Amino acid sequence: MSDAALNLDRVQAAAARLNGVAHRTPLLSSETVDRDFATKVLLKTEPFQRSGSFKFRGAYNRLSLLSVEAKRAGVVAYSSGNHGAAVALSARLLGIEAVIVVPATGSAAKLEAIQAYGAELRRYDPATESREEVAAKIAAERGMTLIRPYDDYDIMAGQGTVGLELVEQAPDLKRVLIPVGGGGLAAGVATAVKARIPGASVIGVEPTRADDTRRSLLANRRVSIPEPDTIADGLRAREPGELTFAVNARLLDDVVTVTEDAIVEAMRLCFTRLKVVVEPSGAVALAALLSWVVGATGRTAVVLSGGNITPEDFDALVRS
Repeated sequence: MSDAALNLDRVQAAAARLNGVAHRTPLLSSETVDRDFATKVLLKTEPFQRSGSFKFRGAYNRLSLLSVEAKRAGVVAYSSGNHGAAVALSARLLGIEAVIVVPATGSAAKLEAIQAYGAELRRYDPATESREEVAAKIAAERGMTLIRPYDDYDIMAGQGTVGLELVEQAPDLKRVLIPVGGGGLAAGVATAVKARIPGASVIGVEPTRADDTRRSLLANRRVSIPEPDTIADGLRAREPGELTFAVNARLLDDVVTVTEDAIVEAMRLCFTRLKVVVEPSGAVALAALLSWVVGATGRTAVVLSGGNITPEDFDALVRS
């Protein structure tokens, strides 16, 4: 299917479904950052979204489109983090049974959060099992729908509502910086922003240690990298999604990378200046700005994509 299947109409339809359900997250600013870059920098605060990240938007949109029969049968997803929590919460709101496939070695706090939304946990051994295969087997055996984390047009359309809100809140945007993992958020936001403000640039940001999309764009094909070792655990994709890569290769103006230290510094600034807790994955776009990997040319929006991190982990990182 052509990536034209993801367009502004689809994002707007997702926004209508999310209206009154998802939070319209605020744009924040910092005088310190504005002064340093001699321009207005606007921070889109998805840590304030339901389930703590942008992932709720795509999950709810996807689940709301299921047929009556599919809703009755339930859904299965694989994730120990934001996607799992988003699917679990969306399923609870829509009265759908959900199974989330999680690593047995995963963070106890994250697994407890997913379970608190009412989902059934299915643990697997990352050393001997594939989470995708485990989830696919459950879907086949129980007649459930598999909800993929990013390689799905309805997931991307839901994430694209972040971009739709951005251009409504700041119609004079010149540049948008956005984290890139599997690519669903970047694809959705770029679709909305480019349709509404064609002259705006959209730049993806990855950890230097997890730069599969940057390498893929340079090679003009999807490239697989070794298992990434980065504190940005939500961006540890080894390869871009097939559908997301097609969209991002067409719409993103560039993809840049940031160091682990720069990510931590961005987390620290959010906490000290904005009083917002941002997880490492959610801080990478701001890290690109603060470390001058990307300059601010005209009014610039930065997406802070999530804030799901334990106090202990946050403290250990920002004190390092």
